[in-house]
Amino acid sequence: MFDPSATPRVFALAPGVDFPRALVEGLCARQEGQPPEALARVQLVVNTRRMARRVRAIFDAGPPRLLPRLSLVTDLGESGAMDRLPPAIPPLRRRLELTQLIAKLLDQQPDLAARASLYDLADSLAGLIDEMQGEGVSPHDIRSLDVSDLSGHWARAQAFIGIADDLIGSDEDELDAQARQRRVVEGLIARWQAAPPEHPVILAGSTGSRGTTLMLMQAVARLPQGAVVLPGFDFDQPEAVWTGLERALTSEDHPQYRFRKLMDALEITPADIRRWTETAPPAPERNRLVSLALRPAPVTDAWMAEGPGLAGLDRATSDLTLVEAAGPRDEALAIALRLREAAETGQSAALITPDRMLTRQVTAALERWGITPDDSAGQPLHLSPPGRFLRHVAELFVARLTSEALLTLLKHPLCHDGAGRGDHLRHTRDLELDLRRNGPAFPDAEGLARFAARRDDAALAGWLDWISDAFLDRSRPGTRPLSDWVADLRTLAERIAAGSEAEGAGTLWQKNAGQKALQVIEALEREAGHGGEMSARDFADLLAALLQGEEVRDRDAGFTGIMIWGTLEARVMGADLLILGGLNEGSWPEAARPDPWLNRQMRDRAGLLLPERRIGLSAHDFQQAIAAPEVWLTRAQRSDDAETVPSRWLNRLTNLLAGLPDQGGPQALADMRARGRTYLSWAEALEQASPVPPAPRPSPRPPVAARPDRLSVTEIKRLIRDPYAVYARRVLRLSALDSLVQEPDPRLRGTVLHEVFERFVRDDLGRGAPLSREALLTRAREVLEEHVPWPSARALWLARLGRIAEAFLAAEAGRQAEAISSAFEQTGKMVLSPPGVSMVGRADRIDMDARGALFIYDYKTGAPPTRDQQAKFDKQLLIEAAMAEQAGFGDLAPAPVAGAAFIGVGSSYKEVAAPLEDEPPAQVLAELRELLTAYAQPDQGYTARRMLFKDSDIGDYDQLARFGEWDRSTTPTPEDLE
Repeated sequence: MFDPSATPRVFALAPGVDFPRALVEGLCARQEGQPPEALARVQLVVNTRRMARRVRAIFDAGPPRLLPRLSLVTDLGESGAMDRLPPAIPPLRRRLELTQLIAKLLDQQPDLAARASLYDLADSLAGLIDEMQGEGVSPHDIRSLDVSDLSGHWARAQAFIGIADDLIGSDEDELDAQARQRRVVEGLIARWQAAPPEHPVILAGSTGSRGTTLMLMQAVARLPQGAVVLPGFDFDQPEAVWTGLERALTSEDHPQYRFRKLMDALEITPADIRRWTETAPPAPERNRLVSLALRPAPVTDAWMAEGPGLAGLDRATSDLTLVEAAGPRDEALAIALRLREAAETGQSAALITPDRMLTRQVTAALERWGITPDDSAGQPLHLSPPGRFLRHVAELFVARLTSEALLTLLKHPLCHDGAGRGDHLRHTRDLELDLRRNGPAFPDAEGLARFAARRDDAALAGWLDWISDAFLDRSRPGTRPLSDWVADLRTLAERIAAGSEAEGAGTLWQKNAGQKALQVIEALEREAGHGGEMSARDFADLLAALLQGEEVRDRDAGFTGIMIWGTLEARVMGADLLILGGLNEGSWPEAARPDPWLNRQMRDRAGLLLPERRIGLSAHDFQQAIAAPEVWLTRAQRSDDAETVPSRWLNRLTNLLAGLPDQGGPQALADMRARGRTYLSWAEALEQASPVPPAPRPSPRPPVAARPDRLSVTEIKRLIRDPYAVYARRVLRLSALDSLVQEPDPRLRGTVLHEVFERFVRDDLGRGAPLSREALLTRAREVLEEHVPWPSARALWLARLGRIAEAFLAAEAGRQAEAISSAFEQTGKMVLSPPGVSMVGRADRIDMDARGALFIYDYKTGAPPTRDQQAKFDKQLLIEAAMAEQAGFGDLAPAPVAGAAFIGVGSSYKEVAAPLEDEPPAQVLAELRELLTAYAQPDQGYTARRMLFKDSDIGDYDQLARFGEWDRSTTPTPEDLE
C-alpha cells in the first residue's frame, strides 16, 4: 500500500474535513488496482467506538467489498500473545480499595483532610494513579521531585501518594486498565521490532494526548507498512509557529501542541506530514482565519504582520453566525429555533457544547415542537427514575424515617408498580393528608395504627403491613460490611418496587435506565469484598457517586438528523450545521481542575500531563468544529445575574476581525452578529405572551346568609387587617394544607411552652411544689420529651427557657401572691345580637383574687402586641375580658376582670398588659358589635390585605387573592356573589 519511506509515515486531514469519510476514501483510493482481498489485510486502528461505528457505516453504504480489520486502540491486547495478560482490575475495585486506605489514613491523621472529602480524594488519587501508569511515570519519579519550597504541602500529599505507591507495586499480576494497556503496547512494539507485520497497519483519529497512545503512534508510523492519520492538522500554520510550540508550560493549551509533540518524538517536521487525501476543507479561508486567531499567546504579534495578508474574509464568514444572547434562556431558545428550522428543511444539525445545562434547556425548548434530539451524552443515571429510587432507598438506612422520606418513595413511579397500583396511590393520598394533619413527624407503627383506625378501611391492612415491613425501623447505626449493605439495598429496593400485592422487583430493572442501574448494583455485589466496612452514610454517598458516574441513553428516541454532541463527537460525526454553544470561559473551555497533589511545575518535571491539556484538547475540538460547512457560535452575556466572559477563542476571533478594516473584517463581524440577532428577535417574539390585564384587588360580597355566624376572638384581628382571609376560610371553607415536613417550628414551640407553664402552674405549684428554677426545668424536660422528637430542638428550647426562667419565676411569684390560678385552657362563648354572631375564645390561664375578680393571661412565644396594637387591631385579650364579664368562661361565672396581660416567653421575658382602662369591656363590645354588624351588610366586602402591619407580611390566601398583580395602593373592586 505504501512506498518505502526514510521518515516515519504520518498523514493528516485539515480541520473541517469529514474525517471518517475521507479516511475511507483515502484507504480505498490506495487499494485501486489491488486484488479484493488486499483491503481485508489492512489493519485499521481507531481511537473511539464512535469512530469505528461511523467508519463501518460508510463501508456498509457500499459499494460491496471486503472490509479492513477494524479495531480499537484499547482492543489490541485481546489478540495474539497479549491475551495472556490478566484482565485489568475493575475500576470500582480500585476505588473501593483506595477508599478504605484513605479512610484508615484519615482515622490516624484527621488533620490531613475532612472526612466528607473521602470519596473525592479516592477519585482524585485514582486519577493520579491512572495518569502515572498511562504516562509511564513511576512512583520514584514523583518522590525524587525537588520540593524544597513546598515542604508543608508536600508532606501532606506524600501521605496520600504513598498509598498510590503501595498499590502500584503491590502485585505485578493486578494491573489497572492504563497499566495493562501500556504493557500491551510495549509488548506489541517489542513483537513488531522482532518481526514487523507485512500487512498495512493504520492508526487514525488520535491526537496522541496520552503517553501510551503517543508511544503506539510512534511505533506504527515507523512500521514498513504503517501509517498514522491525524485529525484536524493545521496546514496553514507557519513553520515559525510550529517551532514556538516547544514547551508544555507555555504551549499545552494550543490546539496543535500535541502534533508538535508527536513530530518531536518522530524527529520529523511539518513538511514531512502529507495529506491523506486531496479533499479540500469546506471553507479554506476560514481555516486560515482561525489558524491566525489561535496563534500562541507569545506570537500574537503575528496578527499585525500576517493579518493584512488575509483575503476572502467575506467568504470565510459567510456561513458563520454569531449569537450573543442576553441570557442562557435566550441562547437556548435561539438554538432551538435554528434546530427546528433544520428539521423542517431536512438539514442535519448538531449542537456541540460541554455545558449540560444548556443542552437541557435546548431539549426542553424543542419539546414544544415534538422534537427530541439525539443526545450522545444521555441522562445521568442518578437523575433517572431507577437512580433516584435507589438513592432514596439507601437513605432509609441513614436516618430515622420522616414523613417526607416515606411519601417521596411512596409517590415514586417505580414504587408499588406491580398489582394494585391504583389502590396504592389512593392509600398514599389518604396517608399524606393524615400525616399533614395529625403527624407524627417520624412515622411509626403506632401512628400507622391510628391512621388505620381513623380510616376504618379493611383494604388498608395489607398495605400498611407492607409499609411497616419495608419502611419502618430501617436506619442502621454503626458500620457493616459493604456486602451486607448491597444485599440489603437490593432486597429492600425490590420489595418496595414490587409492592404489597406482587413478588419480584416490578419494573425497577427494566428499560435502559433499569438495566444500567442493575449493572451498577451487580458490580457492587462482585466487588463488595474489597470495600470493607462502612457506615450507612458512607454507603449512601458511595452509591450516589457510582450512579452519578454512569449515563443512560435511548439511542432510538432521538429525532433523525438533530443531534446534541460533546466536543469529542465533532471529530467523528458529519453534520451540515454545527452549533458551538456556551462559548464562555469556564464552560468552553472548562476551567482547569485543581490538583490537590502536584502543581504545574512538579507535573512538568515528573512527565505528567498539565492541567492545560484539557484546554488544548478543547481548543483542537473548537478548531475542527468551526471549520464545518455552516457554523453557529453562541454565548450568553449574563448568567446567574453576573456578566460572563467570552471564550478566549471567540474573543480572539472577534478581535482579529475587528482589527482588519481594510479586509472588511468589521463588516464581516457585523454581518455575523446581524444573522444572530434575527434568530434572537424570533426567540423574543416567541416568548411574548398575550397581554393579560392584572387581577383587581378583590373585595368579595357574599350573600349575608353565607357569611360566618361564628368567629373566634383571634380572628377579629384577621377581620380587621385582612378580611379576605376570613372570607376564604369561613365562606369558601379553604384551609391551608399543613406542611408535610414537620419541623420544630414556632407553632410547635408555642404549643409546647403553653403546656409547660400550664402543667407547672396547675400541677406543680398547685400541689405545693417550690417556685424554683429546678422545678420549672424538670417539668419542661418532661413535656419536651413527650412532644418534641428532635433532640437538638429540645436542647435549644430548654436552654432558651433557662435564660428567662428567673424573670418568669419572679413575675409568677407576684401573680401567685395576687390571685389563685383557677382555670386553664378554658373556652368561653358569647352571642352578639345583633348581628347574631357567636364569639368563642380560649383563655390560656385565668386567675381569681380573694374578691372574685379575674386576671386573664395569654402566653406568647413571639413578640407580644403592644398596648397600641391591642387597642386598634389585636383585641384578643380585650374581647376575652368582655366575654368573662358578660358570659363567663367555662365553669367560671361572669365576674369583673381586674387585669389581663400577654406573657412573652420568647428569647426574653416580657409582660404587656391589656389597656383595660382605655378600652373598657362595654366599649370593646360596642366596637365589636359595630364591626360585625358592618360585615353583616350586603354592601360590605371582604377586602384583601386591608390594613396589614407590613407590606412584607405574608398571608395564607395571598395567592388566591392574586396579590402581586395589585398592591395596597390599588382601590378594591367589590364583587357581589350569589
